[in-house]
Amino acid sequence: MPLAAVNGIQLHYKEFGSGDPVVLIQGTGGGHSVWLLHQVPDLTAAGYRVIVFDNRGIPPTSVCAEGFTIDDLAGDVAGLIEHLRLGPSHVVGTSMGSFVAQELALSRPDLVRSAVLMATRGRSDRLRAELTRAEIELHDAGITLPPRYAAVVRALKSLSPRTLDDERKVADWLELFEFSPGAGAGQRAQMEISKLRNRLPAYAGITVPCQVIAFADDLITPPHLGREVADAITGARYELIADCGHYGYLEDPESVGKCIVDFLAAVE
Repeated sequence: MPLAAVNGIQLHYKEFGSGDPVVLIQGTGGGHSVWLLHQVPDLTAAGYRVIVFDNRGIPPTSVCAEGFTIDDLAGDVAGLIEHLRLGPSHVVGTSMGSFVAQELALSRPDLVRSAVLMATRGRSDRLRAELTRAEIELHDAGITLPPRYAAVVRALKSLSPRTLDDERKVADWLELFEFSPGAGAGQRAQMEISKLRNRLPAYAGITVPCQVIAFADDLITPPHLGREVADAITGARYELIADCGHYGYLEDPESVGKCIVDFLAAVE
């Protein structure tokens, strides 16, 4: 189990393949294993060295239950790139991972060769702010939802109608969600990151090549908020993938994989 001492914590990571480095950054509550089914095979087959890791808050990386900021998370990625002596690296994030990638591209452009930002936004509109507040209040109230109910709510929030209307697919997703671990102290700390202040003006200072990938049926980070990020970053590409929700990179991994690989190849 490789652990890197970076930015004052122990960071768990894994490496696959060889070639130019690509660092994958997960969203709230997600561990490195989510990338292993599709994105790691796609990128290694395309000739890249892929690094996945668990953000602080997700064991076996340090939990840091006392809390942390998005700057801490960006510093962790910077520390990992420096620890592994990767040099400027491509970074790919989803949801909270994209927030981190955006801040890393802004603060440490010397470490970022390009950034792919999936299911992202640059501010919290009223609904997303209230969703974050409600989820934090529910957690802090000590209420544990029945696993089956929690699974259904997660499916409705995170998947597209195309998936939800497919009996076989939705059964598989519900089973996966029902047996997923609940939010621990580290995930509670990650929830605070979603209280995203308006960073769109700052993103005008991002100079590395960027691609924003939005998912048409995403309720958590809807496409118009991703479009704002692409518009804020000079020269950023914008791709909208149909029939996908917030977990679009798992619902349609073929389309997402092609978008990522084509973009990285163009950066080369």
